[in-house]
Amino acid sequence: MFRSDGRDWGKASGTRDDEVLLEGPKRRDLELLRILRISTELVRGFRALHFVGPCVTVFGSARFGESHPYYAMARETGELLARSGFTVMTGGGPGIMEAANRGAREAGGRSIGCNIELPQEQHENAYLDRFVTFRYFFVRKVMLVKYSYAFIACPGGFGTLDEIFETATLIQTGKIRNFPLVLMGRSYWQPLIDFMRGSLLAAHCIDEADIARFLLTDDPAEAARHVLDVATRDFGIHRGRREPRPRWWLGEHA
Repeated sequence: MFRSDGRDWGKASGTRDDEVLLEGPKRRDLELLRILRISTELVRGFRALHFVGPCVTVFGSARFGESHPYYAMARETGELLARSGFTVMTGGGPGIMEAANRGAREAGGRSIGCNIELPQEQHENAYLDRFVTFRYFFVRKVMLVKYSYAFIACPGGFGTLDEIFETATLIQTGKIRNFPLVLMGRSYWQPLIDFMRGSLLAAHCIDEADIARFLLTDDPAEAARHVLDVATRDFGIHRGRREPRPRWWLGEHA
């Protein structure tokens, strides 16, 4: 069981790394240094998250406060996922992310954050047992997908939509397995389902199976039950499964 010890596994200092990376060609020596920095960030993430156990990633907006119904929904979802034996992973920030981490922590489960440095909104929440702060969005998204057996999207904005559709694309194209995709908040996400069915499906840009893999619900218990059922039936996840152990001589920490 993880407990907060105040450590940030790799605090980043800059906020312009993605901007510099994407603004066009640079001198070759600078590009090489950029590649080395990205490689270092990937290795740091792999080392930090290797022992966190089977995760469920919860996506959602940073802008919903504690009094909002969506915050309460995410908090209960995090609690039920933790009670089912999963590590709850989020983007590590406030709002929905904080709520899911909080629910997991309060249930005695593991709570992990993959934070990103941004000029506004994003700071690590107080309910994380461990967190990693990344410079690059794409590295962070690799970590949110790599260690998870299911993905739950609560209401959110552009970032949440990006995460939903990137995950759905990875499943559709066979880059990851057919992990559960849950959309929490029927009234919020129903227009998106209608758009996919009425426009994307109607134009034959996607298949019916691409829509069918989404579970749309308002019920945290239904979401957690669906995740657990699919994980145990299709992916062999079960309580008491032997996890990899850290090696002290490699400087690893559980």
